[in-house]
Amino acid sequence: MSLAFHGLPTQTLENEHLRVDYCSQAGPRLVRLLLPGHPENLLAELPHHRHPTPYGEYRILGGHRLWQAPEDILRTYIPDNDGLTVEQTPQSARLTGPVEPLTDLQKSIEIRLHPDRPALTLVHALTNRGAQPVECSPWSITQHPLGGQLILPQPVGPLAPGSLLPNRQIVLWPYTRWEDTRLQMADDVVLLHARPDLPPCKLGYTNRAGWLAYLLQDVLFVKRFDPQPDLPHPDFGCNVETFCDNAFIESEIVAPLARLEPGQAATHTETWEFYTGLDVPLNLQGARQLVSSLNLASQQP
Repeated sequence: MSLAFHGLPTQTLENEHLRVDYCSQAGPRLVRLLLPGHPENLLAELPHHRHPTPYGEYRILGGHRLWQAPEDILRTYIPDNDGLTVEQTPQSARLTGPVEPLTDLQKSIEIRLHPDRPALTLVHALTNRGAQPVECSPWSITQHPLGGQLILPQPVGPLAPGSLLPNRQIVLWPYTRWEDTRLQMADDVVLLHARPDLPPCKLGYTNRAGWLAYLLQDVLFVKRFDPQPDLPHPDFGCNVETFCDNAFIESEIVAPLARLEPGQAATHTETWEFYTGLDVPLNLQGARQLVSSLNLASQQP
């Protein structure tokens, strides 16, 4: 199926459980995610959000994209408006961008639908096509519509029996306020309520659970990944980050830093699961109810 996303050509991958639309020329980008009986896009649509860069405007678009970390205006915000190649089968698609002329990195995302349930697996890759080594991290960014709450699990108790070492850290960006009413801290979870406010709120941390979730109306969007907390990560060791402003909220996963020799690739895999028909409040009690009733904490990424 060939459609358009605010003027950009797209293609569709779907089965009886879900439908994914992705850009067929720009990106790699996923731009729509639809479940049966839920006509609204589960991904934010931001066609007018643009950032000026030394190379021209970078289009945010919304949806899901692959970046490289640490964030750097000269290396991260390379426009990706064309040059994509697509390889599609009935249940999967591989989206491969062109080699970036300034970083020599090539980005790809492979989408694999699960045949038995509303879920998909994404394999992200950054490949060094240049002649010199590059140190970077694959950084996957999903933009969600406002109106829900992001659930970030926290470790409870020592990380090892008898350990006296700390078990949690929260990393804040300069514009983030401790008194931001969207933030709700608890021992077992941190919640970020996706409401418009100023200034924006961005935080990160080391997620050891291997999952995070976004609850919007009656749909829970769960991401699972291999956390690898003992490997070096950018941003003071964050493997999970989030950002919320007046138009969207992001769930971001940052893979470990990798030194890529010419021809080498760094990959990051995550699985998205969807639970529908839920009726829980957007508060701490509702978050804990979901973690318990869906057995989120005991499932492996």
